Amino acid sequence: TSIRTPTSATPFSLIYGSEVVLPLEVQIPSLRVSLREFVSDEDYRQNHLAQLELLDERHLNALEHHQVYLEHVKHAYNKHLQQRDFQVGDLVLKENQNVTTLEWSQR
Repeated sequence: TSIRTPTSATPFSLIYGSEVVLPLEVQIPSLRVSLREFVSDEDYRQNHLAQLELLDERHLNALEHHQVYLEHVKHAYNKHLQQRDFQVGDLVLKENQNVTTLEWSQR
C-alpha cells in the first residue's frame, strides 16, 4: 500500500480507484472513516462514482510518470557507458560459454 516510484501511486489505488482502509481504522476510526458517517448514502455513491470516472486519468498519469521514470533510469545507466568503435582485424576477448555456466567436467 505504499507509493511506488515508477507510477507515483499505490497499486491498490490504481486497481480500485481509492485508498485502502485498514482493519485497524475500522476498529479505531480515523478522520477519513469518521467523515463517512456524516455523508448520506446517495452522496457517497455519487462521490465514489466520480472517483471511478477519474480512475482512467490516474492510470494515464501513472503511465506517463512510469515512462519518465524509465527515461531517467536509462539516462543514469547510459551515463556510465563508453562508446567503443571496432575495426576489422581488432582483437577482442570472446566469452567462453562453458566457463560462465559453472559446469565442471572431469577429464
